[in-house]
Amino acid sequence: MIRRALREWDYLPISRTAEDPGVTRDQADHLLAAARRTALGGADGEGVLVDGGRRLRAQQVVGVLVTADVTLEILPKIDGDAMTARRTLVHMLAAVHDFKIDAGPLTDVGWQSHDLLEILIRLFCDKLAAVLRRGLPRAYLRREDDLPALRGRLDVVRQCTVLAASPQRLACRYEELNPDIALNRILKAALVRLEGLARAQETRRRLNELLFVYDGVTILPRVALPWHAVSLDRTNVGWREVLGFARLLLGDRFQTTSAGEERGFALLFEMNTLFEAFVARALHGALAGSGASVTAQGPRGHALHDLAADRPLFATRPDIVVSLAGRPVLILDTKWKRLTGAIQDPRRGVGQADVYQMMAYAQVYGCRELMLVYPHHAGLPAPAGRLAAHGVVNLECSRLQLVTLDLAVPGSVREQLGAAVGGFDHQGVW
Repeated sequence: MIRRALREWDYLPISRTAEDPGVTRDQADHLLAAARRTALGGADGEGVLVDGGRRLRAQQVVGVLVTADVTLEILPKIDGDAMTARRTLVHMLAAVHDFKIDAGPLTDVGWQSHDLLEILIRLFCDKLAAVLRRGLPRAYLRREDDLPALRGRLDVVRQCTVLAASPQRLACRYEELNPDIALNRILKAALVRLEGLARAQETRRRLNELLFVYDGVTILPRVALPWHAVSLDRTNVGWREVLGFARLLLGDRFQTTSAGEERGFALLFEMNTLFEAFVARALHGALAGSGASVTAQGPRGHALHDLAADRPLFATRPDIVVSLAGRPVLILDTKWKRLTGAIQDPRRGVGQADVYQMMAYAQVYGCRELMLVYPHHAGLPAPAGRLAAHGVVNLECSRLQLVTLDLAVPGSVREQLGAAVGGFDHQGVW
């Protein structure tokens, strides 16, 4: 199997032979077919890859596409090399899905030589092995069986009917401490799925060792996994992180995973959505202890009210709202696009529709502090942070700020947001 990597919006050439750079026409068709089977790809797959005849172009979706003969890794378009892009993407996924990154023995060489999928598999194995040192979770499960000696309670009805002619057998009802529970079934499903995808010998060895621990656990297809039946309490709260990691790898809000080995595998994330969720989590941490609350995707409002029908129209739902005492004091919208310098474009590449949307938010929510948040890149003339501030015409004291975040050092984003947002006084004023 060959491995190819590119950045979002970049091109992958279609070559005549497998020895040439890029992919062959057959390999390109397989990748396009895999893209079409994902929710992010749309009906023709062009949400992930666009077929230009002689080359494929990646869209604003990152992750991994795996077919029978090629693995394509699509990385976010941020400053730095492939290793930096992988680190940033993994850090963002970890923040959004509530698990910590501890690369352990995964050195810079590992980040450079392995693709995103292989790295995530290794990190998952490390996390699962760490919690398994405390023992495999078990629970008492009810059993009914015909045994030569009494165990638990006797099922009198069954004993006097079905077993009436077999007094040497006793109809028993009992509880048995068993590892075949919902949590373990989900984790085993993740291991089985990943074992079929891992390519590095060391990764496969780790997966096989972990599968041996789960030998007595039932294998279920992904569509039948009992997510709703998992119960985490004080005795097994340490499994919350690894369960969230398994949810990431098996399919969740930010990805679509195609089923069946013959159909390949997709682990894809729409960068607009991921960036928005990552900023919301980081901002929540930056404002911890300030008394402010951070709400993602809300609260819901309306721009107009139909006077004749007495009903609201044109729903609004900001990306992120910061509130004090229930009152919105800051509205943020995240945009996964590259701004330009003021010399090239006085508007810095900010979309006119985005500005209109923010003005509507100011009116609907009575909020005078607005912020558009973008990823930073080296082509901007200023360092990451507050890039520009604009007054909103005819909205007294209202301000729209442009802020960029340096994602090449994702661990610093919380501090960057804290510096950009600043502080509040007791009335919720900057």
